[in-house]
Amino acid sequence: MQEIRVELTKNPKKKPAPGDPLPFGRIFTDHMFMMDYDLGQGWHDPRIVPYGPIELEPSAMCLHYGQSVFEGMKAYRAVDGRILLFRPEKNMARLNVSNERLCIPQIDEEFAKEAIAKLVSIERDWIPSGEGTSLYIRPFIIGVDPHVGVHPASHLIFMVICCPVGAYYPEGLNPVKIYVEKNYVRAVRGGMGYTKTAGNYAASLKAQDEAEKQEYTQVLWLDGVERKYIEEVGTMNVFFVIDDEVITPALQGSILSGITRMSCIEILKHWGMKVTERRISIDEVAEAARTGRLKEAFGSGTAAVISPIGHLKWGDDIMEINNGEIGPISQKLYDTLTGIQWGKLPDELNWTYEVH
Repeated sequence: MQEIRVELTKNPKKKPAPGDPLPFGRIFTDHMFMMDYDLGQGWHDPRIVPYGPIELEPSAMCLHYGQSVFEGMKAYRAVDGRILLFRPEKNMARLNVSNERLCIPQIDEEFAKEAIAKLVSIERDWIPSGEGTSLYIRPFIIGVDPHVGVHPASHLIFMVICCPVGAYYPEGLNPVKIYVEKNYVRAVRGGMGYTKTAGNYAASLKAQDEAEKQEYTQVLWLDGVERKYIEEVGTMNVFFVIDDEVITPALQGSILSGITRMSCIEILKHWGMKVTERRISIDEVAEAARTGRLKEAFGSGTAAVISPIGHLKWGDDIMEINNGEIGPISQKLYDTLTGIQWGKLPDELNWTYEVH
């Protein structure tokens, strides 16, 4: 593996004190990881340097054509003081899936995992210890050729930045209100919906803005062709508990393969519960809500972990779920996942990676 050069900051920032607010994605640590790619040379010059602005040409291709991918991960301060990552190898594998779709050179997944661990180790004093807090980690790759012309970049930068965070949603673990989008489309099969790329999120902004105007937390997207099958929430995969079955939309090329989604499915099956990945229509969910068969709904994702859904708005149809309260399956999943992530529960599935 390449040696990572380290340049420590001479001007460390003041770290948040215990109990200080930690708004999501607003406070950044002292250092960042960088590595360059040049055609003919490959990935090279891995380094950890002081966090700060980077210089780009106004013609940098990422600014014009959106050739950029990213991941979302967290580091946790365990109750015994250890620093833990949660399934980081899955994030690096998914980053390469996004890379393939966006014509970005593959990264060495093991090296990238070790680079992130080294950065987190240097920034360990930034990892908060309060209940529900963590260090959010954002790896990303951008094409930086100074060229206004549509083609895959020959020069790219791989970067990792970190920020201490509290709960992603202001509601915390209280159920959120979700707005079902009827007019706009986020992704279709054959597109980029299964990747983590900037364009997917740009496509979601209009609907998210409309949802917020109506005082809803997030948007639930329907499929882009028939506009009837549920896909995912803007920042989460989604699950529905109907009767004694946990149902989540199948991955068919337009839905992100969430690491937390994968973990939920594996845990539920480990518990012996019936879990089904299939197409599920908004009509089916609405009918289950009307007949009292919809017991719970929740989202899953790195940022929120588990976010119970207490209220769905689909046109004029308002669905109140579980009296607007968190359900037993959502609660147990949250307790189990966070218990593993914070080292409160034994890691029977070998999902955590200790940073030294």
